[in-house]
Amino acid sequence: MTKKIIYALAAVAVIAVAVFFISKKNGNVADEQTACATDSIINTAPKDTIKKYGFPIEEFIIKYDTIKPRETLAEVLFGFGFSAQQIHDLTQCPDSIFDERKIRPGEACALLCDRDSAARYFVYETSPKSYVTFDIANGFSAARFEKPTEWKTTEVAGRVNSSLWVAMQESNTSPQLAVLMSHIFGWSIDFFGIQKGDEFCLIYSQEHVEETPLNNYRIEAASFCASGNTVYAIPFVQENEELFYNIDGNSLEGAFLKAPLDFYRISSKFSNSRYHPVLKRYRAHHGVDYAAPKGTPVYAIGSGKVIKKAYQAGGAGYYIKIRHNSTYTTSYMHLSGFAKGLKEGDFVKQKQVIGYVGSTGLSTGPHLDFRVYENGKPINPLTIKSQPKKPISEANKAAFTVIKDSLVNRLTNIPFAAAETPVQEDESGQEIEQL
Repeated sequence: MTKKIIYALAAVAVIAVAVFFISKKNGNVADEQTACATDSIINTAPKDTIKKYGFPIEEFIIKYDTIKPRETLAEVLFGFGFSAQQIHDLTQCPDSIFDERKIRPGEACALLCDRDSAARYFVYETSPKSYVTFDIANGFSAARFEKPTEWKTTEVAGRVNSSLWVAMQESNTSPQLAVLMSHIFGWSIDFFGIQKGDEFCLIYSQEHVEETPLNNYRIEAASFCASGNTVYAIPFVQENEELFYNIDGNSLEGAFLKAPLDFYRISSKFSNSRYHPVLKRYRAHHGVDYAAPKGTPVYAIGSGKVIKKAYQAGGAGYYIKIRHNSTYTTSYMHLSGFAKGLKEGDFVKQKQVIGYVGSTGLSTGPHLDFRVYENGKPINPLTIKSQPKKPISEANKAAFTVIKDSLVNRLTNIPFAAAETPVQEDESGQEIEQL
């Protein structure tokens, strides 16, 4: 073999090795490029679009405003740069969609502009849960929308030190729940007689819109311990009606309420001989006086027919009488006024507002003189017996027991807020170290 052939073969081998390594390198580069491309696809995947009033906010410049006291809608729109013609066009919206006469201070509105600052949409929040959108680019066409809402559940337990209202505040929850509890337990517990040390446990839900809590609550289950006696409130649907029941399956709702108004003190009880503050002499007082601010709503303690709605100058003032059945009649006296539209002959439901606390007639201050008649004779309203509504049926007892056991267990295990340990001091006023 000549030297030329040997040299040629060597050159071919070198070239082959070079090609191999170059191919391998290019392959690695291709793999890296593929991997980078894949990563790019993953990393550039569209993110969740943040929306406001149903529009993606990154596409708009949003200007917000709030209705001020005595401010008109026209003034707000002028502030956004609307012309007189545009304001006129917007206010031609049907009242069923948007009534500009009903705007209130504190309500919010917004103008959505595109990136070139051209106005596209005007939005007015008619309530925390609803709003009206005006499409400016298309002849101010309007549509009403509802915001999605969410109910969040909370568990709380508390003790009464002064009043249930204050106890709710001390438990970092809304006193409004005290009113709801009075509606549920009003047939079983005298909330005018609750004492220090009484306890409540509560499972409730609060409505939220866009993570903002609203003043809308519903009680999911509750218990109240008054003077050592615990009453549970377990919700259950029976015959298409949801009521609260005790652990024995009896409805907490009775034929009559315990009282015709919420959370106010008794200033005078039923008596056959009471010193009258106006007449300055002793005489019978066959009712219970509830002291309350003027305008406090007064409820019908039971369903029935309004048989009298009148005014008595030298006595009852504005008053209402309701016949509930062939046995019982109730009277509500010294009212400041009647519920709108109420007239003699109307049928009213239990817990329906029939009037408002006042001081009309022979009276020294705002209060409700409430009276109950049994077969035409006055009886003490505080001792009236009220039969509960229909109990849990035999067919529903098993299902009720499952729900009851679960809710009672949850209520029982709600922790009470830890009470603060009082700081002890020596005679010099120095704090004593607690062991």
